[in-house]
Order: sequence, then C-alpha cells, then structure tokens
Amino acid sequence: MKEYILPEHTALGGWYIPEQLCDDLIECFKAHPWRWVEGKVGPAEIDTTTKESTDMYFPIRNTFPAFLKYMDALGKCIGAYQIKYSELKLHQGFALIEPLQIQRYPKKGGFKKWHCERTSKEHNRMLVFMTFLNDVPDGGTEFKYQQLTIPAKKGLTVIWPTDFTHTHKGQISKEHEKWIVTGWLGYVDETQNIR
Repeated sequence: MKEYILPEHTALGGWYIPEQLCDDLIECFKAHPWRWVEGKVGPAEIDTTTKESTDMYFPIRNTFPAFLKYMDALGKCIGAYQIKYSELKLHQGFALIEPLQIQRYPKKGGFKKWHCERTSKEHNRMLVFMTFLNDVPDGGTEFKYQQLTIPAKKGLTVIWPTDFTHTHKGQISKEHEKWIVTGWLGYVDETQNIR
C-alpha cells in the first residue's frame, strides 16, 4: 500500500486505496438515490454557507460489495496509521461507530467553514478518516494549525485525530465536483473491537 508522506508531528497519515474501488463507491452512490440526503451539519438545518453536499449513509453492517471492499482497504490504512503512531496501542479498543458517508460536493460546494469532528462529550469520536474518490486539482482539505493542504487525489485515504487541534475545511473548487467517503472511529468495549 503506497503511503502519502506526511510529517509525523502533524499526527496525520495518508495511504492510497485502489482507484477502481473509488469508482465502485461512486457507482454505488448513483445507483441508490433513495438513500441521498442533502448535507447537514449535525442536527442543524441545511445551511449551504457552511456545507453544500449530497450524502449517502452506509450502515456499519451492510452487504454492498463496494462497502465491504472499502472496509477491507480502510482496515489496512488504519493498521498503517497504528504503526506510524504506536501510542495508539495504549488506548482502549476502537472501531467504526457511526455510518460511513459518501459525499458529493457540486462545483462551488463543500464544507466551507473551519470545523473539527468532536465538539462535545456527546461525540465518542477518536479518529476520523476520509478518502478522496476523484482527483480535484483545487479541491483538497486545509488543516489550520498544521498549515498544510492535503490534495484531493483519487484513492488517498487520510486519517487524523478528531479534536480542535485538527481544525480543517474543504478547498472549494469552482470548476469540479468532489467526491469523498468519510467516517469516524470511536472507543468500544474490547468485545466490540473490529479495527
């Protein structure tokens, strides 16, 4: 598995999954329009000045072939992240805890405001992952405190901590739509650990 090299001090890790799997996930999205939801930020009303997207949710346990292949590829990325940041071995077990989302951002759409993935005790989120499903020359993800931008490269899967230290937002492309799959890992009882 090819690594996208990121400085260790950023606590970000990146690896590439097969490009064909990215295409399969997009096709799965297109084949299930009844699962589409206009992008929201938590329980809030839709606010396109913050986030403009169409999302598809995958329950944690389902049998979509593309989902199962993605879970296998994601597991390898998580394993590589644990090797890069070996302190994770000291943590309680963690696993996928919420449905995955495929998100399609239209031209000029995206997650436009700075945010992080855990803002209250209600969120049992430890790590977040995101895979770019297509190349977008001007549509990566900016990390505020790391002062870096991860490019939107097809297959690139990025993992990082969920807290304010990793405040981020999307680069908004005026020319291209952008596809991602994203989700969260949280603490679980050892009997539930599926990482």
